[in-house]
Amino acid sequence: MEIIQKYFTNLTETQVAQFSKLQELYQDWNLKINVVSRKDIDELYLRHVLHSLGIAKVIEFKPGSKVMDVGTGGGFPGVPLAILFPETQFHLVDSIGKKIKVVNEVVEGLGLNNVKTTHGRVEDVKDTYDFIVSRAVAQMETFVRWTKGKISKKQQHELKNGILYLKGGDLSEELKIYTSATIFDLPHYFDEPFFETKKVVHLGMKFK
Repeated sequence: MEIIQKYFTNLTETQVAQFSKLQELYQDWNLKINVVSRKDIDELYLRHVLHSLGIAKVIEFKPGSKVMDVGTGGGFPGVPLAILFPETQFHLVDSIGKKIKVVNEVVEGLGLNNVKTTHGRVEDVKDTYDFIVSRAVAQMETFVRWTKGKISKKQQHELKNGILYLKGGDLSEELKIYTSATIFDLPHYFDEPFFETKKVVHLGMKFK
């Protein structure tokens, strides 16, 4: 938990309590349904929570904005972002039912009322969003195809509406067709060696 407060110093008491509760909730649920690897559960705050919050170093979501997390798995990056931005609406989507079950229990355990979940494919979601976030669930080209038509045209942030994607490694080949992509290197924001090759990729609405 200290690592979160190291980089996010203005948390409210409620947010501190919610972030603190994550370890207990995930440890408990991981014993029943394995959503986070055994190794990672011990480093939950570094590898999952802080990594998810890398997006919050790139953008501050405005009250009333809408964000969809595609392939949320155990709730990352959506749950940590929902704690940090309580006035933003988050929609967490995953095609694996047991993962959404865990997310629902975590959301309930934290008392988050700005999160809704869907067990299903993103292609079947009918709504539009200011931003779509995810943690490396597919190649960018595939992800862009999945999320086509889901980004709102109404602009309310300085950063163009679009995709915010947590990725690692060399992305030059994968992103070469996306000339407007902006890459934010997470080592600019976080000191820990875990983030050495980690990035947030922003793709504005006009992707190519």
